Formats: sequence, structure tokens, C-alpha cells
Amino acid sequence: MDIDMVTIVDYGVGNLASIANMARKAGTECAISGDPKVLATADRLILPGVGAFDRAMTNLSERNLIPVLNERVMERRVPTLGLCLGMQLFARGSEEGTRAGLGWLAADNRRFRFEQMNGNAPKVPHMGWNYIEPTSPVALLERLPPEPRFYFVHSYHLHCDDPADVMCWTTYGYKFASGIHRGNLWGTQFHPEKSHKFGLALLKNFFSYS
Repeated sequence: MDIDMVTIVDYGVGNLASIANMARKAGTECAISGDPKVLATADRLILPGVGAFDRAMTNLSERNLIPVLNERVMERRVPTLGLCLGMQLFARGSEEGTRAGLGWLAADNRRFRFEQMNGNAPKVPHMGWNYIEPTSPVALLERLPPEPRFYFVHSYHLHCDDPADVMCWTTYGYKFASGIHRGNLWGTQFHPEKSHKFGLALLKNFFSYS
């Protein structure tokens, strides 16, 4: 049986070692690389991300990674998982900055806005553990432990043009898309690598999905 080459994209933004360690616990060894030649052979991709949208897109551009990622994701259709900011980069852009995103998903990123909630508004960023509400059965969320909850740290969230692209919702002041799925694209606003048994089960699903 052929073993998929899973590659975590190194573009200077993200906690790569934590993701690789959690993948190892899930029974999968991941390569960590920012070399276009290595990425061009990947069978599965994980696009991490921590920090600002524009800086992330600048790093991808300066390292000449966008063409090879477009080839693997949009042409070869390899399964790709975006984590936190990594998922936000799938979109056309973000209110956080001015640069265009990767444009893989018909979506934009919006800042949490709670002006109408007066003194009861939650704090931004949304930080800590929260529950997810799956929209329908999907492979990435199968066989999770009961009452699945995940760790979040973010001030912006994805807004999809097509609600069918939303894999799960989370409520923080209001409902927002905390996970997406379209074709070979998967994304989570939360951090599976920081989410203990729940994140471990989710990553196992991604590695075994075909």
C-alpha cells in the first residue's frame, strides 16, 4: 500500500512542531517544508497559520510558494487542511488587511463585531475552548469523542458565500463558521494541535480520508 506524503507548509507563520507532534500521535509522520520542490510531491497538505493575514500572504509570495500550492490544491486536488489563519488564507481576502488571499474558496474574513450587544459583548479575541455544531455528517468530524470542543484564538472569522461550504458552526456572541469543507479543501478556525483528544481524532480523520 502506498503511504501518502503529508507535508506541513513552512512559510514562517505557525506552530509547525506542535502540528507535527500531534500528527505523530495520530500515527502519521509529516514533512515540514517550505521548498517548492518538496511541496510539489505532497499527497496531502496542511497549511498552518498564526498572526496577521497580510504578513502570511506576503511570506507565501516572497517564498514563491503560491504557484506550487495552486498546482497541488486546485489542479491536482490533493486533500488540504487549513488551520486557523491557514484556513482564512483560502478566502479572497480579509478585513484585517489589504492583500488578496489565495482565492480557493468563495469567502471573506470578517472581524468579530459586537456593537449591538452593548455591555454584554464578548471580548475579542475569541480565546479558549468552545464547542462546534456540525452542519451534516462529514468525514473530518466522524468518530469524535462526545461533546467535541476545540481550542480557539482569533479575532477574525470566515464568511462563506455558500452556506453549504460550512462544515461546522461555533457560537461566540453569534454563530460563525468554525470549519469549512469544499471538495479537497478542509479548514478549521480552531487549533486541532492544541485540542487534545478532540484534535487528535480530527487529524486521524484527515490522514485517513480518501
